[in-house]
Amino acid sequence: MAAKRVLQVALLLAVVLVGGPVLAQGPVLPMHSDPTWSAAYWNNMSLTGAPAFSRQEPNLDYDWGAGSPAPDVINPDQFSARWTRYIDVTPGNYRFTVTSDDGIRLWLDSVLVLDKWYDHAVQTFTVDRYLGTGHHYIVVEYYENGSLAVARLGWALLDSTGTGWRGEYFNNKSLSGTPALVRTDTALNFNWGTISPAPGTIGVDNFSVRWTQTTSIAAGMTRFNLTSDDGARLWVNGHLLIDAWRDQAATTYQGDIYLPGGPVAIELQYYENSGNAVAQLNWAPASGGSPDAIIVDDKDPGFVRGGSPTGWRSVNEGHNGRLYWTYNNDKIRPNYNWARWYPTLAGGRYEVFVYIPDRYTTTANARYWVVASGQYTLKIVDQSAYDGGQWVSLGIYNFSGGGSEYVSLADVTYETRLSRLVGFDAVKWERR
Repeated sequence: MAAKRVLQVALLLAVVLVGGPVLAQGPVLPMHSDPTWSAAYWNNMSLTGAPAFSRQEPNLDYDWGAGSPAPDVINPDQFSARWTRYIDVTPGNYRFTVTSDDGIRLWLDSVLVLDKWYDHAVQTFTVDRYLGTGHHYIVVEYYENGSLAVARLGWALLDSTGTGWRGEYFNNKSLSGTPALVRTDTALNFNWGTISPAPGTIGVDNFSVRWTQTTSIAAGMTRFNLTSDDGARLWVNGHLLIDAWRDQAATTYQGDIYLPGGPVAIELQYYENSGNAVAQLNWAPASGGSPDAIIVDDKDPGFVRGGSPTGWRSVNEGHNGRLYWTYNNDKIRPNYNWARWYPTLAGGRYEVFVYIPDRYTTTANARYWVVASGQYTLKIVDQSAYDGGQWVSLGIYNFSGGGSEYVSLADVTYETRLSRLVGFDAVKWERR
């Protein structure tokens, strides 16, 4: 990290002394540094047309009763709203709590994680998700039909890296309602047979459990081994790795996933119907290499770059011995510098990684767009956080194949102009 800062200062001095244009790309609203919600309101229930009213709001915590969010501008009934903002978090499992009357939807990093888009009285919903370090984009959409109007959103860290499992036990098979028991389990190696996990509190049959933990796992392919009687589902860093949600005798499943190293969020959901009850989970490094890895380097035909020719620099470093870099821009300017990586893929599910080289990467706000199956997903990476050259995951996506999908990056970072370096190297797709 110190080497990056020294290089950054030296290069900035060179720009001051020599000069030269640096042009770049890319808008996003709201800004990642905004501490408030960007709110827009419509006098219809479908968020259509131009908003009738917009403003910045410090919190999303409203009980308007039978009134209006903005009297004389927005109707007290049959209106809709959209709130957007970035939040900056430490890594861990987070619980998002949503309360509404009527319909509401929640997106995290462009993924719809809660959809309650229907008329209903005041209800509270929760959704748990792992969030990595840095900024995450939140979108909330809401509509009010008639009578009372309520819209609230909050979130809280459930756990960070630790040594035990948070176990939430329910006396139903659907993990619904309030847990009947919450405790710390030191290991997931249970074979209860026909005995209750907690006699007097949890039944011997028809129960379910959610275990969550964030733990450190070394970089590389990791194999998870899961044995279950009856149903189980396993998430690793928010990715559904094993789905065996069915009645069954004790059955063992395996799932391999590449992990970049550091904190890993694991969630195991389990239910027992009747008969014996077994829930066991462990993991170890997987033998062999990455499955179906496809890499597009800056030397490959699938790499395309554009913008001001004088804004591009290259050095014989990084993946495969070369990388490009630019100085950053604070906003969109004409003839910005940008790059795209086009893979040759068969249709399927792939995890996307970007290679962050050791040097020429001092931006904290590299804005990667993943284009897959017609969907555009923004992922923000702190390039300055990685020393020594590392693959960093942008998540798992469904690709249709055909050659029109890509990952893109530009040099607009919304940091002070010419104060950061943006590295452009390789991108990797691994089949999942």
